[in-house]
Amino acid sequence: MDIDSASSVVLQALTQATSQDTAVLKPAEEQLRQWETQPGFYSVLLNIFNNHMLDVNVRWLAVLYFKNGIDRYWRRVAPNALSEEEKTSLRAGLITNFNEPVNQIATQIAVLIAKVARLDCPRQWPELIPVLLESVKGQDGLQQHRALLTFYHVTKTLASKRLAQDKRLFQDLASGIYSFACSLWSHHTDCFLQQICARDEPAALSSLERTLLSLKVLRKLTVHGFQEPQQNMEVMGFLNAVFERLKEFLECCRQVGPENTCREKLEKTIILYTKVLLDFLEYHPCAFIPLIQRSLEFAVSYVFTPAGEGVAFERFIVQCMNLIKMIVKNEAYKPAKNIEDSKPESLEAHKIKTAFFTHPTLTEIGRRLVSHYFLLTEEELAMWEEDPESFAVEETGGDSWKYSLRPCTEVLFLDIFHNYSQTLTPVLLEMVENLQGPTNVEDHVQLLMKDAVYNAVGLAAYELFDSVDFDQWFKNQLLGELQVSHHRYKLIRRRVIWLIGQWISVKFKSVLRPLLYEVILSLMQDPDLVVRIETATTLKLTVDDFEFRTEQFLPYLESIFGLLFHLLQQVTECDTKMQVLHVISCVIERVNIQGLGAESKNLYPFLLPVIQLSTDVSQPPHVYLLEDGLELWLVTLENSPAVTPELLRIFQNMSALLELSSENLRTCFQIVNAYIYLSATEFLQNYGESLCQSFSDLLKDITNEGQVQVLKVVEIALKVSPILGAHMFQPLLPAVFRGIVDGERYPVVMSTYLGIMGRILLQNSSFFSSLLSKMASECGQEMDQLLGSVIEMWVDRMDNITQPERRKLSALALVSLLPSDNSVIQDKFCGIINICVEALHDVMSEDPETGTSKDCMLMSHFEEPKLSDDEEPPTEQDKRKKLLALEDPVHSVSLQHFVYEKLKAQQALMGDPGFGVLMETVDTVLVRQLQEFLQNL
Repeated sequence: MDIDSASSVVLQALTQATSQDTAVLKPAEEQLRQWETQPGFYSVLLNIFNNHMLDVNVRWLAVLYFKNGIDRYWRRVAPNALSEEEKTSLRAGLITNFNEPVNQIATQIAVLIAKVARLDCPRQWPELIPVLLESVKGQDGLQQHRALLTFYHVTKTLASKRLAQDKRLFQDLASGIYSFACSLWSHHTDCFLQQICARDEPAALSSLERTLLSLKVLRKLTVHGFQEPQQNMEVMGFLNAVFERLKEFLECCRQVGPENTCREKLEKTIILYTKVLLDFLEYHPCAFIPLIQRSLEFAVSYVFTPAGEGVAFERFIVQCMNLIKMIVKNEAYKPAKNIEDSKPESLEAHKIKTAFFTHPTLTEIGRRLVSHYFLLTEEELAMWEEDPESFAVEETGGDSWKYSLRPCTEVLFLDIFHNYSQTLTPVLLEMVENLQGPTNVEDHVQLLMKDAVYNAVGLAAYELFDSVDFDQWFKNQLLGELQVSHHRYKLIRRRVIWLIGQWISVKFKSVLRPLLYEVILSLMQDPDLVVRIETATTLKLTVDDFEFRTEQFLPYLESIFGLLFHLLQQVTECDTKMQVLHVISCVIERVNIQGLGAESKNLYPFLLPVIQLSTDVSQPPHVYLLEDGLELWLVTLENSPAVTPELLRIFQNMSALLELSSENLRTCFQIVNAYIYLSATEFLQNYGESLCQSFSDLLKDITNEGQVQVLKVVEIALKVSPILGAHMFQPLLPAVFRGIVDGERYPVVMSTYLGIMGRILLQNSSFFSSLLSKMASECGQEMDQLLGSVIEMWVDRMDNITQPERRKLSALALVSLLPSDNSVIQDKFCGIINICVEALHDVMSEDPETGTSKDCMLMSHFEEPKLSDDEEPPTEQDKRKKLLALEDPVHSVSLQHFVYEKLKAQQALMGDPGFGVLMETVDTVLVRQLQEFLQNL
């Protein structure tokens, strides 16, 4: 591509590619895509985005196409890779000047240069770093900033490389430029502090931007640029200076106020300083030991003493708490159980921590965490009133401890309490003692304090196991708190039921469970929505506990279930609906509906509408309820003692779900299987035809794994109801037949094909004959010829079948063709015997009582399994499967006897001489093994 002649054409295409009109946009994008591999294309793009006179959107797009090209074509081994000559030219062009006027484009160019640096620096691009350093030193403000921006992105990218050789190269780079980076950071920091004191906001903002960028560079160099940073005086000097700079910047925060234009970037810089310390602690815990004392003094003073008042903002407090937490729980700072085995640095760190965390310090930290940071804020209380669902979800938030103050506070409390429980337990118990008895509903401060203290007791439940008699506290104090119905007391009602949920698996006597269920029943009708949602969560924790007893819960089940269903209808937020639905699923799973027998149907008025709503793709809630709804549907079926018209009716939702082909497809197949096990006849008569059509559509575009899942449903239907199953899924069976004859390459699919055909051949031989006739007609072959091909492929691919049940089924199916005077079957006799002997090896084992061999797959009767305390009782579906197995030939017919009887019948048909000739077609080793298996019959 000639650069001069192509520039205008490429420029025009880029201009059209920024159009809002798809008729203009699409052809332009296609043209640009075709040029991606043309020599010279990226040189044209470089000229375009470096031309500041052109439209910003066009230049932006040129940068993006260049950046994408680096990912695809810059490496030497890439298809259509750029030539070395063009890459040399492009590298030079990228660092000719740093004067991009548009911030967003400047950032993209910096990222683009960093991408090239990751691949080429320093070997193919040794001049990059010197040019950047020279430009950073320049007096031109724009050039200096853009070069510093690029310097940061290059440093960040090179620091992220993880190969040992790349790490060494970055360490070489760091040692060469660290002094300069430190002086650059120090210079811009001093300039900012002078300018902010002089109230020169524009100049201060400019210097602060450069301070931030140079600090970002130093962060990467400090954390990733030195193998043993503690031995480098400059590194340790910089880290010690961080504390002084932090104090200066925090003081600036106090002076400038929230309205100052520098405030936002000032807070970002403060957070970046804390990130330097946190990253260094994470990557170099031993090198951090000299900084432990200073870090703890700094963080504790700003978070737990008046020094932080009016200065510390929320994100800074979070970072300080993370710093304390990481020091407290760092494994490198803990001595070994056997002190003699401890490393010297671990003992040193432990000594520093022990000297710092004195009894008064720990007491103040513990009290301050609970009495200050645990208190619900005005904003949180307002959210409770205005948006209770969001409040409830926020309170049970996920893995957000690093970024949000409340979760971070609670995690720090837990870590400190765990490590210093002997000191902090009496402190917390004293706070509890001071709050005994109901609190005056007019005393808002005391209500908030009680909420905070109960929160602490819940979080520290495991640590307080030996110090709190929770059963007595529940009966004597907490029950009374739950009975205070005043609307202001909802804080305490909600906190107490949460507290019980935290202790339920720690220390809560089984005998008290019925009393707790009474409480839950009452609170599920509380006027406050947050209390009801919290109660539902505690209910889940209660039924999940290993001491849960179904018989204790059954008297309350129907009422609680009705209230849960009512709550599900009331809430509107996606997360809350999912939360409540998850509770319902857990209750159903733990209660195991079969424990109710016929009474389980009493729950259907609540259960089935939930399943209906959450799995109906025409209803908007399905988007966020579908996964839990499907699980609930499956659990309900697995535990149902019998099918009902209502249960059958909700299967109408399934065809649309199968069309979705989503990640929930596996659960959908499990639900279909559960219906077949529950009532194959009614289910297949009602839905077999539509289900077969859905499967036919699915099989047109599905993975091999998905194909196996579909085929397994067919296999189960044939197993449960051989006649009806074959009839209903008849349209799918020709493809199975063809797959066997053609020798399907994917072993698991072939195995399933053979499992299906084995069921038909063994249990529905007349249908097999009609299918064989139909396929022979389609293929233009004789039936016998096609049968021979099937047997031959079956024998050849027997090794694809790994499940012992299917291997025995194959042997039973093929030997069921005997006795026969069909020449094709006699021709394949050797292969049939081969499969029988293989299967006999699989299933025959020695009977310890008689010393003779027996078929280990035989089942004669159904026994209720003896369960240990931690084992779940079998579901109704488990029982159905066991009863079905008793009728399944695989488990009810002895392969040894079946083979013997079939061979005897063949011998009778052919006569001894003819049968002898037939047996001579079998390998002598196989004959000997067969005789050994059959010798005692």
